Amino acid sequence: MAANGQLTGMRGVYLVAAELSKLEFIVSLTSRSSFGADILVTDMDCKKTYSVQVKTNAKVFGFWLLNKHSRHLKSKTHIYVFVNLREKKRGTEYFVVPSEVVSDKMIIERTKTSTFYSLAYKDAKKYENKWSLFKN
Repeated sequence: MAANGQLTGMRGVYLVAAELSKLEFIVSLTSRSSFGADILVTDMDCKKTYSVQVKTNAKVFGFWLLNKHSRHLKSKTHIYVFVNLREKKRGTEYFVVPSEVVSDKMIIERTKTSTFYSLAYKDAKKYENKWSLFKN
């Protein structure tokens, strides 16, 4: 049985895919074990392509967890979409952030036993609903 975190992540991926489809993009989900991209996107003429990494929160909304590779995984055609599932208050929030920004703003926190990588809500806020990063 899938854990709640897996279900939350899957839900975010499908919601982002639906938003991109509304913008008339062709959307293909990658295998859940793929590294780096959850969604591959192209325009109708197959001239513009993008890889998309989706990070979804269902409960904690001040940051999104990343992996250590986010520092180096950057390209003009690689885009992160950070999702907050805030149904009861404001509805679902989407933050469409270039991978270069994620790399530059990534926070690294070290404890005695672990290292955590994240992006703060305040750093994503100006990219709310910035679907125009996907130029169609």
